[in-house]
Amino acid sequence: MERKVVVVCAVAGFLGVLSAALGFAAEATRVKVSDVQTTSPGGCIYPRSPALTLGLLSAVTLVVAQSIINTFAGCICCKKHPVPSDANWSVALISFIVSWATFIIAFLLMLTGAALNDQRGEENMYFGGFCYVVKPGVFSGGAVLSLASVALAIVYYVAVSSTRTPPNRDPRHNQGIAMGQPVIPPQSSEPVFVHEDTYNRQQFP
Repeated sequence: MERKVVVVCAVAGFLGVLSAALGFAAEATRVKVSDVQTTSPGGCIYPRSPALTLGLLSAVTLVVAQSIINTFAGCICCKKHPVPSDANWSVALISFIVSWATFIIAFLLMLTGAALNDQRGEENMYFGGFCYVVKPGVFSGGAVLSLASVALAIVYYVAVSSTRTPPNRDPRHNQGIAMGQPVIPPQSSEPVFVHEDTYNRQQFP
């Protein structure tokens, strides 16, 4: 595997793990029902929570990881492959599609959780007299999907890179075959004498 491929995969993998860790941290620090206080006139008092910042950082980190991989790997829709039935090409295509699908879902979950968690101070109750909070599992679901998205993107990049690498020729392929120059006998420059009776002599009038 090339050095560039290893470096790109390492950086993208680190960002993917970081995005997932930020998502789980946002899940742990989100505003829960027990944290909300109600007032008599029909208001909800929400405490300050770092879940908003953590969710946004997780989404940004996920975008950076996907951008790095797709910058080096390129879009599979713009590529021409001479052997479409190649196993690496099939793996790359499936990984590319699933990676982008999980990326979109994870990104939306992170943004939705961060937006719904952006409630500070006293807010009026919504219709029905309820104080709404982010449901459990929004940030954690986005964290799992972000990690899966980056992992599949790395698989796509490695598969595409392997299709670009030409097959190595075995140096032992021609082993045992002697190679040499044809031997041509040297031509003699000495005159050759022929006996006079060798040819029939005939005198023309």
